[in-house]
Amino acid sequence: MIGSGHDHELDATAAIDVRGLTFTHPDGTTALDGVDLRVEPGQQVALLGPNGAGKTTLALHLNGLHRPQSGTVTIGGHAVLNHLAEVRRRVGLVFQDPDDQLFLGTVRDDVAFGPANLGLRGADLDERVAEALAAVGMGDVAARAPHHLSGGERRRVAIATVLAMEPDVLVLDEPTAGLDPASVHELAEVLDDLEVTRLVVTHDLPFAARTCTRAVVMDHGRVVADGGIAEVLGDRDLLVAHRLTPPHGWVMPPIG
Repeated sequence: MIGSGHDHELDATAAIDVRGLTFTHPDGTTALDGVDLRVEPGQQVALLGPNGAGKTTLALHLNGLHRPQSGTVTIGGHAVLNHLAEVRRRVGLVFQDPDDQLFLGTVRDDVAFGPANLGLRGADLDERVAEALAAVGMGDVAARAPHHLSGGERRRVAIATVLAMEPDVLVLDEPTAGLDPASVHELAEVLDDLEVTRLVVTHDLPFAARTCTRAVVMDHGRVVADGGIAEVLGDRDLLVAHRLTPPHGWVMPPIG
């Protein structure tokens, strides 16, 4: 990775390096209160916490949709404030509502939109679209209109639109929201096959356990716990204290 000359040599090896990040909304509400988070390349991290914990606000900082008010956000050695275009290429953000990302006439058009804006054309663009759709198991729907797909299918196409940009980091905001159990299972299988650093913002503890190896818990704009997925999700007192009550009868499965 090319360093940005930003500050720390270690930044060049971290997929995500957030230090002392603060953010206050215009109404005076503190969303982030000195967040530190380091994610290594290839890690699969669940970002957990109750509503209002600051999870989505943090996610929006990772590709520059929010700018740091204080503190730093560095992606692969590139500071967001100094290298916004490069950071947005490296960080693919999948929004909670797929309709925020699917707005053209066909699935192919939506998936091609980002790479085409980067100048990709012809056979190279066709190949990029085909690879992205194949990666999410949606290669046979390229000619269909996104609004004719099911919720789970739209979620996977939304991920394909991001994968077509070949990001280093994939950030998913509440990816299981509104999905039925079969669609959640299919989504987990898609993520299993993606070799990309992953940050999953979710309330869905079983999905976090299924798709991530590390869990970071946020509350009131701060990181309150960070550890292996089994360690964190196995601490029922911790989960209850931060309004992350597991589903009735669910027990953290053994890892490995």
